[in-house]
Amino acid sequence: MRSIDGQALAKKIRAELKDKIATLGIIPGLGVILVGNDPASHLYVRLKEKACAEAGIYFEKYLFSADATEETIIQKIQELNIAPNIHGILIQLPLPSHLNPNSVITAIDQAKDVDGFHPDNVKKMREGQPAVEPVLAKAIWRLIEDARKNAGLDAKKCLIIGNSDAFTEPLELFLKQKGLDASHIHFQELNRSVIKQFDIVIIAVGQPNFLHGDDFKDDSIVIDVGINRLP
Repeated sequence: MRSIDGQALAKKIRAELKDKIATLGIIPGLGVILVGNDPASHLYVRLKEKACAEAGIYFEKYLFSADATEETIIQKIQELNIAPNIHGILIQLPLPSHLNPNSVITAIDQAKDVDGFHPDNVKKMREGQPAVEPVLAKAIWRLIEDARKNAGLDAKKCLIIGNSDAFTEPLELFLKQKGLDASHIHFQELNRSVIKQFDIVIIAVGQPNFLHGDDFKDDSIVIDVGINRLP
């Protein structure tokens, strides 16, 4: 078993990005909206803020209580849509259950849709048109490329196990464009016996110990998208 050194790869990418930003003549700005008190979500946003600082990206963070209304969140999105110093908008998912993630994401200017989750961007990807590429999908692809290269594998058959179509469908479309035989399934519909059929397994279900080592085929690439706090 080999571990993928994601931290080393991320450090390299941030250094490359910093050099590129230095030549732009502007400072890119990212606006992040975080709703509620989920510890993992707060950790993700802190890490994003730190990464932006290292890469030379301007960062704004907007925190809302768990009972914030959809109207309040969308109003802030509309303000960021026209803010000249904000070039990208990110909604930290998951949102509290009373908020409709599709409505919230659709409110983002599709040109500022950092995650690539906006329906228009997903539609463009589905039709093979130029679109905002999902940044998380790009990060996962870099990990897959690195793992295949280091292990000398020609892994192509990929299964995405998730709990949200807003995440899994754009990721599947993106990976298909990169030449993978990708498919996705909701974790509640998963038959564990099929996992061994796949060279690459991507898991994003928000549950610790959801899968175990003997669920996977030998030499498979396994990427867990998330952080879980254990006792």
